[in-house]
Amino acid sequence: MDQHRSQRVSEAVREELSEIIGFELSDPRLTAVDVTDVKVSVAGGEQEQNAAMAALEHAGHFLRHELAGRLNLRRIPELHFERENWPDASARVEILLKRAKKKRGTSENQP
Repeated sequence: MDQHRSQRVSEAVREELSEIIGFELSDPRLTAVDVTDVKVSVAGGEQEQNAAMAALEHAGHFLRHELAGRLNLRRIPELHFERENWPDASARVEILLKRAKKKRGTSENQP
């Protein structure tokens, strides 16, 4: 697969996983999860991270099935979840801002 196609597939998978995890899964352990660069970032303490990783592993087959229905690909990539180490504070701030924006958007829609 050429590099340009690989980047497009990666971005499509990232977008769809973000939507599925953020808005369609009802597992409360996944509230602190953001998909970044087709990598999963979990904010919070060690216990929250472990719970979120367990929830992602549990939902892995469902997520792959959902991706298959949404993406027009011959083969759907396998999903492997790993914890992302925070390389610097600015990346953590960006993820926290995204999470706050997502939570604010869902709370405005509730009566």
